[in-house]
Amino acid sequence: MLREQDLYRVKKLSNRFLSIIIPAYNEEQRLPITLEQVLNFLKSQSYQSEILIVENASQDNTIQVAEDFAARCHTDELPIRVLRENQRGKGAAVKKGMLASSGEYRFMCDADLSMPVTEINRFVPPALPDVDIAIASREAPGAVRYNEPTYRHLVGRVFNTLIRLLALPTLNDTQCGFKCFRGEIVAELFRDMTITGWSFDVEILFLAQRRGYRIQEVPIPWYFNPDSHISVAKDSTQMALDIFKIRLADRRNRK
Repeated sequence: MLREQDLYRVKKLSNRFLSIIIPAYNEEQRLPITLEQVLNFLKSQSYQSEILIVENASQDNTIQVAEDFAARCHTDELPIRVLRENQRGKGAAVKKGMLASSGEYRFMCDADLSMPVTEINRFVPPALPDVDIAIASREAPGAVRYNEPTYRHLVGRVFNTLIRLLALPTLNDTQCGFKCFRGEIVAELFRDMTITGWSFDVEILFLAQRRGYRIQEVPIPWYFNPDSHISVAKDSTQMALDIFKIRLADRRNRK
């Protein structure tokens, strides 16, 4: 068995070990702090990595903030790329970043960084060696939520119950914004993704489950951010409709 330092040395010779993909919609305020934390974390690691910021049709100065950061901090050893996705929707932005990245593992990271950046290594080898997709979970044993309003938690539990009944019966939390994919399966999954909004997580995980990929929930400490872009009433309704669309599409494909 390879030791940790030997594993990372192999990754360095073959490819970048980790890509961090950050979708960003109207994030000019939160993005600078998040990028500094991610950059400082990656600089302290022994593996090679890259950062991709995917600006998603923002109405503020997000693109300039991202480009200024990349211009200041990009290096050959730790490249920082800024992409633009003009189609609105977190799913569209994540898809673009995933397909443009090169890491052996590709980690999507919310711009609010509600999970401590130091948790990232728990999603990749050697800590988690034998899974295809690792997803952060606020519900798995050992997870801790901080400062979340009761009504938000209840809405999330109702939505997850619907997901478990109709699509993903074994997963407790599909919507936490931190997920890591083995690079070899990214093209296959994301090329077939059709949902570009908040429900894309459910579709991607549903496709992965149908194809027999190994999915592991990773319990995390999670900090509620009151500046979330999610509208509980509007987005929850659309996400529920999306789940039915996923099941209908699956039935058509299986006929």
